[in-house]
Amino acid sequence: MKLPRVYPIVESSEWVRRLLPAGVRLIQLRIKEHTAEELRAQIAAAKGLCARAGAQLVVNDHWQAALEEGCDFVHLGQGDLDTADVPALRRAGVRIGISTHDEAELERALGLEPDYVALGPIYPTVLKVMAFAPQGLTRIGQWRRRIGERPLVAIGGITLGRLPGVLIAGADSAAVVTDIVRASHPEARVAAWLVTADSISSARPTEVGA
Repeated sequence: MKLPRVYPIVESSEWVRRLLPAGVRLIQLRIKEHTAEELRAQIAAAKGLCARAGAQLVVNDHWQAALEEGCDFVHLGQGDLDTADVPALRRAGVRIGISTHDEAELERALGLEPDYVALGPIYPTVLKVMAFAPQGLTRIGQWRRRIGERPLVAIGGITLGRLPGVLIAGADSAAVVTDIVRASHPEARVAAWLVTADSISSARPTEVGA
């Protein structure tokens, strides 16, 4: 599987609707505060939007709701791995991305044969308080060598100006939250990310694929 170089993470289907027209082809729906009904409605709406745009939706955390809505990609944090039914996800043909922050977590993730590995935070982030120090670009190179051909997603504090360094260091894709959703013109900002990513010829060639 190959990933697009730009991987926005958003908190609602409305954000999915706003960003897809710029050319986004991989987007994660990460909803934290919700009722079960709201969650299912948001996932269903985002799934439909992505299907019409030819984009890939990744559902964060809520693997059971993703299964129920017929989604085919989930992202799991280390805590999620304690309760997620990975065999059930695999039987349903659902692809899985897993967050990692240190060597022990990487070993655990690789034992589950994920479809991609995420590493973070690469830089300090204002999104949430992190238990791990910033990883830096050197760690991206280390993870790149450890995981072989499996896609590597870098996340945490990545801005448009930092994007080239992240991709050149060895990440296949850069996940972004605040640099886009807190921009004064998010649609224009994500378009700038896509243009910049496409201009970095030394990074790995990437596109959505099985």
